[in-house]
Amino acid sequence: MSKRAFSKLRCLHSGHENPLGLPRSNAPPKLPRAERGLPTKRPIPSVRHTIAISSAKGGVGKSTIAANLALSLARQHHRTGLLDTDIFGPSIPTLFNLSSSSPRLNAQNQLLPLSNYGVKTMSMGNILADRKEDAPVVWRGLMVMKALQQLLHEVDWGGLDILILDLPPGTGDTQLTITQQIPLSGVVIVSTPQDLALKDALKGVSMFEKVGVRVLGMVQNMSVFKCPHCGEKTNVFGEEGVKNVCEEKRMEFLGDVELDRNICEDADRGIPTVVAEPESGRARRFMQMARKVTGILEL
Repeated sequence: MSKRAFSKLRCLHSGHENPLGLPRSNAPPKLPRAERGLPTKRPIPSVRHTIAISSAKGGVGKSTIAANLALSLARQHHRTGLLDTDIFGPSIPTLFNLSSSSPRLNAQNQLLPLSNYGVKTMSMGNILADRKEDAPVVWRGLMVMKALQQLLHEVDWGGLDILILDLPPGTGDTQLTITQQIPLSGVVIVSTPQDLALKDALKGVSMFEKVGVRVLGMVQNMSVFKCPHCGEKTNVFGEEGVKNVCEEKRMEFLGDVELDRNICEDADRGIPTVVAEPESGRARRFMQMARKVTGILEL
């Protein structure tokens, strides 16, 4: 297969109809705006199941959960990909130690995913990999949504059992665009036990239910802190908040992840816990979570 380097310069100077700067030789014909109407859902080619990971609230560890879940699925012999749909604050390149890597193009001008630890990934952070880490993406909504459409439909995943979408916080344009563009097998909601986070998480649950996306269950992150010296446990963000909501709403409780320094350090150095400490209790929790998800999907 012919592979060509992707030009970041083209990306930075392209218009709002092609913000990623992909060659347009095989692009579909443009229709007048009046004829476009609502988008028609199109499955992502060669992808069996697409799952969104959402929190609606920022700072609850959603991307770390998404990365470790993807790695757990790959270790259970499922062909797995991870698409970072956060245009402004992509985390996946850091989590997979791919911050300095850029994608290439295939013969059909589609982006080819980057791989590490047995998982294929794609992120805006890789497309703009030659920019300074603190350089922001300053785009208006139209360019963001078009870039997201390109990430959804112009990446050659090469055959996957599961593609995980790491969603940005909120219940706005990105989430709506994804639910309108592609069929989702379901969504996993991540939250801490804190009431403040749970209120936004439940807004996310309601949004996905309104657009007809199945909620596979919820994950409770940062549930308890265990002192490494004395072993005493402290519920920093409250106790059993997510589990109680799942019982009340009759949703599946997918797992409980402790507030652990090792998980944070593993993420920061680009070697997620499932890879860095595969035999640890922390990694086993992620593996159990993956088994619950595949059980629900009957994989």
